[in-house]
Amino acid sequence: MALETTGARERARGEGWEAVGWALLGVVLLALSFALGSQVPQQIAYEESFLAARPCAGEQVERGTAACLRTTRATVLSARPAKSGPKKATIFEVRLRGPVPAPADQPFHLDPDGELSRRVEPGEEVEVVTWRDVQVSVRQDGVGETLPGLPDEATMYVGLTLVGVWLTGVAFIAAFGSARRARCRAAGRPVTPRVGFGMAKILCVVVVPPAVSFFCLTVWDAWVAAGMTVAIWALIAFPATFAALRWDRDGPGPASLTAGSGTA
Repeated sequence: MALETTGARERARGEGWEAVGWALLGVVLLALSFALGSQVPQQIAYEESFLAARPCAGEQVERGTAACLRTTRATVLSARPAKSGPKKATIFEVRLRGPVPAPADQPFHLDPDGELSRRVEPGEEVEVVTWRDVQVSVRQDGVGETLPGLPDEATMYVGLTLVGVWLTGVAFIAAFGSARRARCRAAGRPVTPRVGFGMAKILCVVVVPPAVSFFCLTVWDAWVAAGMTVAIWALIAFPATFAALRWDRDGPGPASLTAGSGTA
């Protein structure tokens, strides 16, 4: 009997430390979510500034004013297929012969299957449109191509913030469940999960919200994109998670988040 009591106290102590660990993780995730969320207005302002940019004119062209769209004519130094990234994806890399103003002096990548990559050759002249430190597009003889990497990261930051907030909630739920189990063990009461977690529920709670945040497609810009990302995320991620928690609520399940520790 004494051994059982000692074992119960040790398990209760372990559950208590687990609750503290989940709570600390929740605080860290909350701070990370706040940091990501604070970047959203800045990213939206940056994107709106790009969308509102007009071609440079007069003295702006001479000074290379960053707030306007600047067109630079330059001769192609090299144009060849290349490999890029850890997956060694095939690209068509073009370099311009200097001197050319930044960021046109950096190599840029064309679609290897695009019409422009079949036309551009060393020694020919192209027009490169830039904005601040961004390469916007390339044109030659009426054929143009928009380059990747344009300012459109506002929606991504919204999605990352939503993921952080959701995982913060999961961490605090797990902390509450661990604290409840610690109290039950300390009082000698049986520990019965209020919400049993199986793999299906874990996938709904942890995987669905990030998947929605990263893979939902938007066709809007700036604040509209941010708002629609939140709306689509809420319409899919929240119901899926709520259904997972309600489904078979009183059924058996493991007792920790990775095996049911998010029980409450």
